[in-house]
Amino acid sequence: MEHNPSVSRQEDNHPYVGMWVTKDGYIRHELLPNGRYDEARGQRQSAYQGSYVVEGDHIEYVDDTGFTADGDFVNGILYHAGMILYRK
Repeated sequence: MEHNPSVSRQEDNHPYVGMWVTKDGYIRHELLPNGRYDEARGQRQSAYQGSYVVEGDHIEYVDDTGFTADGDFVNGILYHAGMILYRK
């Protein structure tokens, strides 16, 4: 997926921007308003960083190494790569 700056600008006021965490708090995804994300794992801050695009209730991630992943928002919950993240 290629990062599209015009899509990022659309994310500025998107309702999914913000912090998403697993129930145990171990995985934390911060979806930034500029179309970037920062993922923390346990004590490791910024374990993964990259860009994201939301289309409807679907999110596509591309980390800075080129790894891709996706997820879906369903009833206020983010289902991503076998994980369940909740709005914090």
